[in-house]
Amino acid sequence: MSEPLDAIDARILELLQENAGLSIADIAEQVGLSSSPAWRRIERLKKAGVIKKQVTLLDHEKLGLTFEVFASVKLQLPSRENLERFEAAVEKWPEVVDCATVTGAVDYMLRIITKDMHAYDDFLRDKMLGLGLVSDVQSRIVMRAAKRTTAAPLELIATTLES
Repeated sequence: MSEPLDAIDARILELLQENAGLSIADIAEQVGLSSSPAWRRIERLKKAGVIKKQVTLLDHEKLGLTFEVFASVKLQLPSRENLERFEAAVEKWPEVVDCATVTGAVDYMLRIITKDMHAYDDFLRDKMLGLGLVSDVQSRIVMRAAKRTTAAPLELIATTLES
């Protein structure tokens, strides 16, 4: 970003992370600006890629998507081609809501959400193992989420923002 973030930018980002549906007028009032300067700041943050997109978070439980798993996945041969094939497949699987390449004994950590254990078993057998790339999957069933947020920890960059 060509211009550094200041405290007003950080406050705008906090507000949007909490509720992306706030009006420009509401945001402007809460940060002590008029609507036009607040809008310009938001547009600048979007153009710079700091604000990637604005989404609506849904309640998985109310939708009947109550089975959540963290899966450690090891590929048979973690070659560049196999990594790319696996990642391309993951992109197409709606059950996978997070996928990260990791260091250590496994190649990937996936967060998977389905309706129930049977749907997870179907996903595992038909999709993940059906690829023919995976040598091992260790599944960890989520009993209860102790913390869940999509918010970036802006307080970690607060010293930069205060100057």
